Amino acid sequence: METPRELFQIMTRRLGLLNKDCCSVGGCNLSTTQSHLLYEIGRSQSPSMQQIAETLGTDITTFSRQVQSLIKMNLVKKTPDKADRRIYTLSLTPEGQTAAATIDQQMNEYLNEAFSNMSELEVETLLRSIKLFNEAMGKSSNCCAPVKG
Repeated sequence: METPRELFQIMTRRLGLLNKDCCSVGGCNLSTTQSHLLYEIGRSQSPSMQQIAETLGTDITTFSRQVQSLIKMNLVKKTPDKADRRIYTLSLTPEGQTAAATIDQQMNEYLNEAFSNMSELEVETLLRSIKLFNEAMGKSSNCCAPVKG
């Protein structure tokens, strides 16, 4: 029988999370981290850099580099907050909105194809189980922390 770790290792590979680039949109190759940034910025109302970094569980230095690369690709805009100039808010440019929508469509197509190999009950059970597991991980004292070794 496969161990939980082995199952997650296989799933990580099949989701392409180990690939240098997760997707290519409009001639731009994006990493998994950059894809996550676009997703989180797109679903939030003018989030601060700190808010998105915390949501993704990344340190601000690494996060800042990723944001800068997205700004250079003209996918993200960084704006000083009107109330507190030390805080920067993030938003998607029109190109960033297109990229985020394209990635969303590609991921939904991939997942729907995978789900087509399962019954409706199996898909429902799987999604409910993933939700429960996400909630349990959120309660873990090790959630979002790098593995210590």
